Amino acid sequence: MKKIIYLYIVLIFVSCKSEKNYNVGQIKTSKGEILIWLYDETPKHKESFTQLANDGYWDNYTFNRVIPDFVAQGGCPDTPEGFNDPEYLLEPEFNENLSHVYGAVGAGRDDNPKMLSARCQFYIVQNKNGLSRLDNKYTIFGKVIKGMDVVNNITNIERDSTNKPLKNIQLDINIIKMKASELKKINFTNF
Repeated sequence: MKKIIYLYIVLIFVSCKSEKNYNVGQIKTSKGEILIWLYDETPKHKESFTQLANDGYWDNYTFNRVIPDFVAQGGCPDTPEGFNDPEYLLEPEFNENLSHVYGAVGAGRDDNPKMLSARCQFYIVQNKNGLSRLDNKYTIFGKVIKGMDVVNNITNIERDSTNKPLKNIQLDINIIKMKASELKKINFTNF
């Protein structure tokens, strides 16, 4: 009987220890936490977001453009400097299976003819009907899996005529490890 109990304990330990970890984007703000699933289908954008998060790049930036029923945009502001540095530009990775649905996370860009993404800027779709008019024009590289209530609060704060929040919402962006069991607890199972 002791051998059976011991074997059972070992099996439990091994199964818990071998549970796969997934990289998840985490945005901490004064309004709460947002968790983002990063798509393997857009590897360059996923890698870029991960690298900038690990480097602490966005920790000096804010959500700088918020529009109800549209998007919450964060990262480098809409300035020529943010879109002219080749180090911060990425070729688009359009994918017909990834669209601008509620909670989609995309890479910002200006009106450049090659539709290059400004990897220093991202946005979260807040329109509950989605924004299909942006499909195949902006790269979607993730989806909010927890925290859309936070995004909704952010897009509804007081802002100026350029849609910049009157009170800064500082970004603290990280890559965290989550186990499949933790993802399931927040009702995310598409991994």
